[in-house]
Amino acid sequence: MTDVQYINHPLLKPDTVEQRLYQLSLAGEALKKSTLVVLPTGLGKTVVALFVMVTRLSKGKVMILSPTKPLVEQHAAFFRNVLNIPSEEVVLFTGGTPPGKRALMWEKAKVIVSTPQVIENDLLAKKISLEDVSCIIFDEAHRGTGDYSYVYIGEKYALQGKDQLVLGITASPGSDPSKIQEVCAALHIHAVEIRTDSDPDVRPYVFEKDIDWRYVAIPVEIKVLRQLMDKVLADRLNKLKDLGLIPSSKRLSKREMLDLQARLQSQVRSSPDQKIYQGISLLAEIFKVSHAIEIAETQGVSALEKYFERLTNEALSKNGSKAAKRLMDDLSMRQAVHHLAGCNGNNPKLGIVKELVEKQVAAAPQSRVIVFTNYRDTAELVTESLKEVPGVKPVRFVGQASKYKDTGLTQKQQVEILQKFREGEYNTLVATSVAEEGLDIPATDLVVFFEPIPSEIRSIQRKGRTGRKHAGRVVILMAKGSKDEAYHWSSNRREKNMLSSMKNMDLDIEEKTEDRLPSAQDGQKNLLDFPQQTEKEPETKKIKVFVDQREIRSHVARSLEKLGMDITLKTLEVGDYVVSDRVGIERKTVEDFLSTLMDGRDLFGQISDLRRTFDRPVLIIEGEGLYTTRQIHANSIRGMLSSIAIDFGVPIIFSRDEEETAALIAIMAKREQIEEKRDVSLHGKKTSLTLKEQQEYVISSLPEIGPAVARNLLLHFGNVERVMSASREELMEVGLVGPKTADRIREVVNGVYKG
Repeated sequence: MTDVQYINHPLLKPDTVEQRLYQLSLAGEALKKSTLVVLPTGLGKTVVALFVMVTRLSKGKVMILSPTKPLVEQHAAFFRNVLNIPSEEVVLFTGGTPPGKRALMWEKAKVIVSTPQVIENDLLAKKISLEDVSCIIFDEAHRGTGDYSYVYIGEKYALQGKDQLVLGITASPGSDPSKIQEVCAALHIHAVEIRTDSDPDVRPYVFEKDIDWRYVAIPVEIKVLRQLMDKVLADRLNKLKDLGLIPSSKRLSKREMLDLQARLQSQVRSSPDQKIYQGISLLAEIFKVSHAIEIAETQGVSALEKYFERLTNEALSKNGSKAAKRLMDDLSMRQAVHHLAGCNGNNPKLGIVKELVEKQVAAAPQSRVIVFTNYRDTAELVTESLKEVPGVKPVRFVGQASKYKDTGLTQKQQVEILQKFREGEYNTLVATSVAEEGLDIPATDLVVFFEPIPSEIRSIQRKGRTGRKHAGRVVILMAKGSKDEAYHWSSNRREKNMLSSMKNMDLDIEEKTEDRLPSAQDGQKNLLDFPQQTEKEPETKKIKVFVDQREIRSHVARSLEKLGMDITLKTLEVGDYVVSDRVGIERKTVEDFLSTLMDGRDLFGQISDLRRTFDRPVLIIEGEGLYTTRQIHANSIRGMLSSIAIDFGVPIIFSRDEEETAALIAIMAKREQIEEKRDVSLHGKKTSLTLKEQQEYVISSLPEIGPAVARNLLLHFGNVERVMSASREELMEVGLVGPKTADRIREVVNGVYKG
């Protein structure tokens, strides 16, 4: 390694950025045209971004986007440390920064470091414009596909930017050329620049990684569990075959199961059939059993115990799925649970992890170690197990989501843990996928994969956590004869294919995108980049849609804008979308709609306000699986729909997904504002209920009670008090009130409150 030389630039603090020729070369190419830079983890992708940034700052603001708050904070700290500009000109945006404050910060900023969702929201709300942004840097650019915020921001930049340049940076774009093409098209990238560990200008900065694959035998007790669960699996597959939904009862791959699920969900909507309902439910059981088998073989007894505990809790829960209830009633599954209780819980993988970490820390007490696991339960088990090892100071590092008996970490907690890991308060990070991407965790000496993963992108990210400052070691554990082996070879094959794919498609990217994407140099746009006008829509007339602020979490607003609508975000008291002075629209996902039936949320109150406020109210129910997603009797769902349509007179429209919802709203807006020439006005407010309406509201909040039944009860008994004090027999004298409804009313009124 030669003596370190530093970059000399007026916008860089002296002696802060090492001079590496491959980084300068990559930055030079990236300044010529919008470019995707592919560089192995640990070789300074952020420094390449820095060189592009300091060159483009003279032309306007520079924005760097990263997927998570810890990554954003890491980047902001780095730029403030090395850029020779006032630190307040490097601003940090996350969801925790108030929107009003962000608008002021944006005006004064030269460098904006942000999570993409924040920028997407501010663009939708028209709080910012990308007009004066001279460069956008997309960190972990391989995420720029589908509905991810990168795609929307890339589109807006192509439309708004006066002097555009895009830089995408990633260590692992994936092995599928079509996905890489999709990323480049979405982000309006014209060229790809690649460096590998073996390139001559990179080689001096690469430290060796010793990669070791360890086979682990599956314990006999796990094999017995597997046999019991295989019986359940075979039974469910045979039933699918008997229903004619699969050609044979052979095991299905996960991909085949997902494809079958999508096909059945589509069929049940177009032609409801009891056979299809049965198939969907059986498939749900197959997913759960397959998952249990995989956990048993690759994670061990203790992890399976936790999974069975959650499955049992789901089966016993009022809102639990039928699949969970049937599974936990199955004789073979009950035998598996019984057998599990007698297992000793020892996992050979756990012993190897303890041995590896203990040896590493004993040999080098200043070491940093990361153990990657696919499952949170395993992360907890590994962490607790490592606490028993002298000298090892482990900490669990997981994502934000929480579920039954499993609390996630806030982003603030994640940042604090990483800082303590750097400082040595912890020396072993036991992490799920949240630690794979981009985080600067220096001098990690050992990385352990508790199990392989099929994704080449994630595998590369994990391995890249070591060998950054000095030689490192990677150990991958595989349960012999399990899915571990299949995942390992799949990932290995894809990793090998990735670089050859990238090398072969380098010129193709430029040729295929330049014809259809706006040039970074001339700013010209293709006709398809603009919203299409219809003959009935004069260019001077912009169709406006008011959107409730809370709807920004969905992609409907983004899709509306893509369809040429003028979006205005407001806090709407009534409805989610307003397209004219008479049309207000309430949007419910299938899950949200069904939840109102299960937990008593006030859907009827919302519908009542919508009906009162707008002459033409509309309810859109979005998504698949209305009759299969939750354990709710089909007649209860039909009763709710009938009440909304008949009692309230609110039409119901079903949509497949967010894009279809947006298309429906756009059609309504065009019809109202162009054809009917109606204005858009916000006059909706939640109204005060009359005494009669309040009485009906109180009674209709009871289980199984809709507006029609509520009115019947009040007419029969005369007031709310008498309804509440009526006996089961008296209640059943009222029209539309059967034994089940009467029992539920008495249960709610007489039941002991267990707060």
